[in-house]
Amino acid sequence: QVHVVESGGGLVQAGGSLRLSCAASGAAVLDMSWFRQAPGQVREKVATISRGGRTEYVGAVEGRFTISRDDAKNTVYLQMNSLKPEAPAVYYCNDPWGWVSWGQGTQVPVSS
Repeated sequence: QVHVVESGGGLVQAGGSLRLSCAASGAAVLDMSWFRQAPGQVREKVATISRGGRTEYVGAVEGRFTISRDDAKNTVYLQMNSLKPEAPAVYYCNDPWGWVSWGQGTQVPVSS
């Protein structure tokens, strides 16, 4: 069974950058996604990377976020650039269908 631990969140100014990490254990990660959830909102998938390295993004982050993976470290990353001031969101990683046990997430508040 795969377990994930997200890290790298923290307060950042609008326009700034942040890199999140998702360390997986228990099994090799296959397709993986980053999700985010703002208070009172549903959790949404923002980026996906296949085992072969193919990437997909939701329109709101296209061109600003980059998902990548390091299979030697069993880790998936999310580079976030040009962050926009918005309600603090918690970022989670999981497989694209949410079948892995959810981690604690990492919070990313963006100040204006």
